[in-house]
Amino acid sequence: MDCRAKASLFIAMTSQRCLSVKIIKVKTENLINIVSSLANEIWNEHYSGIVPKPQIDYMLERFQSASAISKQISSQNYLYYLLQADGGYQGYFAILPKTGELFLSKIYIKVQSRKKGYGKESVTFIKETAKKLNLKQITLTVNKNNLSSIEAYKKIGFIIADSIKSDIGSGFYMDDYLMSLGV
Repeated sequence: MDCRAKASLFIAMTSQRCLSVKIIKVKTENLINIVSSLANEIWNEHYSGIVPKPQIDYMLERFQSASAISKQISSQNYLYYLLQADGGYQGYFAILPKTGELFLSKIYIKVQSRKKGYGKESVTFIKETAKKLNLKQITLTVNKNNLSSIEAYKKIGFIIADSIKSDIGSGFYMDDYLMSLGV
């Protein structure tokens, strides 16, 4: 077998790889702490170069600290999920049911686990959740400079619906696209 034949066999096998991911609803303090730890790891890796480090630190404390996540779950109706695969946690996402839509508040995958299907698997789960709740669309916001994520969302079928600039306090702003996906 020549190199090209071996390469195409490898590509075919890789593209047909069976993804085994467990989606775990976050309910306990221990799981909340795991999400917060993942947020710190992923945000510091992914957002450097997109937003300034002081803003990353501010957003982590305000939105992704264990206490912030606990409050979102207990009193703001957010649903958090961990992605468990390959012997560890590969990422997480959070959704918020709203009138007529399911808001995908966040979806974050570890750098070494990206482009392996975890995001797509998460969106499949989120679509199923929206259907069960009789919600017709999924919406999300994404930083306009987060080009890799914008492309990933487009690949899954999201479209840019609007542009939003939000004051998040302490002199920081989020300059985002609103994206949507029909269910």
